[in-house]
Amino acid sequence: MLLCYITDRTQLPGDENARRHAVLAKIAGATRCGVDLIQLREKDLPTRELEGLARTVLRVVHENSPPGTDNREPATRLLINSRSDVAIACGADGVHLRSDDISPSEVRKIWALAGHSARALVSVSCHAAADVARAASEGVDLAVFAPVFEKKDIPPTSLAGLNGLREACRQKIPVLALGGITLKNARACLDAGAAGIAAIRLFQENDVAEVVRYLRG
Repeated sequence: MLLCYITDRTQLPGDENARRHAVLAKIAGATRCGVDLIQLREKDLPTRELEGLARTVLRVVHENSPPGTDNREPATRLLINSRSDVAIACGADGVHLRSDDISPSEVRKIWALAGHSARALVSVSCHAAADVARAASEGVDLAVFAPVFEKKDIPPTSLAGLNGLREACRQKIPVLALGGITLKNARACLDAGAAGIAAIRLFQENDVAEVVRYLRG
């Protein structure tokens, strides 16, 4: 099961300094527990501040993540939301693309032109089975499918639900369920075919170790 912690420091209490410290602590805890992916999604930050935070996050990941299968690289990988330039500048593992973002092939070209020998890890937001099919055809590594159960300002009739998730998971690409995922409904997402769970509040509002232990128990 793949687990992806999507950050959003604006949902954390306190002033800006407190929120940044809190999100870094959450990231440290998540990496120590073996969460597979950290998606840095701080959309309000200007480029310079985002890059600075991303560099700090990468250091935290490297300091706290258990080694991966090759015993050299961290088991937890860092994705930067939408910004390939920031991902390359800070040395992240890849990017997460919005549904209306640049194409995955463009990301690969940018990565290659930057002289990176490692292949960029690319995930993309998908809202329908057709989006997932297109992502698979474009060589995306994984799709984040949402909203399954909940999204702010979205009526219940517009939510994908388990049936929508099940249809999306028929494609030949790992699909992570996102949107109102809780400990109570996470198992239903996996039973519907999801390769894992992506979430903000599930990780930020709970003890990360307990969440990971429950999901992988």
